[in-house]
Amino acid sequence: MVKISSYNVNGIRAAHRKGFLDWVKESNPDIICIQELRADESQIPIQVRELGYHINIHIAEKKGYSGVAILSKEKPISIKKGIGTKWIDGEGRVIVAEYNSFFVCSVYAPSGTTGDIRQDMKYKFLDDFYLFGKEKLELEKEIIFCGDFNICHKEIDIHNPHQQHNTSGFLPDERKWISDFLSLGYEDVFRYLNHDVPDLYSWWSYRAASKQRNKGWRIDYHFATAALNKKAVSSEIEKKWDISDHAPVTISYDI
Repeated sequence: MVKISSYNVNGIRAAHRKGFLDWVKESNPDIICIQELRADESQIPIQVRELGYHINIHIAEKKGYSGVAILSKEKPISIKKGIGTKWIDGEGRVIVAEYNSFFVCSVYAPSGTTGDIRQDMKYKFLDDFYLFGKEKLELEKEIIFCGDFNICHKEIDIHNPHQQHNTSGFLPDERKWISDFLSLGYEDVFRYLNHDVPDLYSWWSYRAASKQRNKGWRIDYHFATAALNKKAVSSEIEKKWDISDHAPVTISYDI
């Protein structure tokens, strides 16, 4: 059994102060895919570095911005940073780790909430990442993309869908992108395990007591190839932890 968590920590140093170590010790994932690391290797708290995980990171050129990481108990066979698009790789948004029987990718898609320029860049990221995902289907091993895609796929994935159709993160073209990406040959593992269960979210605004009222969005995913999806046996959005504005999305696979 392999337990994999996807977690946008909203800054590893802040997360450390808020209980990241306690979460790791209690949840005990085998692999942790982190988004919004916001630190270079020297800035990762020593207590995190001493957890016993192999840590591989891909940081942004801009200090304190973005960044992804993969922490794993097993040492990866190989690590690939980026997808080959200069500006995307300069923002530290994708890292892939290879293990004996599968690949794991930590992904942090851009947000478009700050205006048209970033929304256009988000679409450009999605276009390039679609091709990246298509290419990965040709690998000899299965793959899981874990991360914050900043998109709610369906109305069940957002608390007030009828008011959000013009909001970045729930725009028709964004939602269609997820459908198109899945149609390449991937599955939304959490939804596969939970089918039509409503009110399951992974991100809540800090405003208006959104988490307490469960007024959230499900924007954090495990997208896996079909063979790996069938090996998923249990899932949890670990909502009880108030370490970030996101919750860890944790899935165990019978690998």
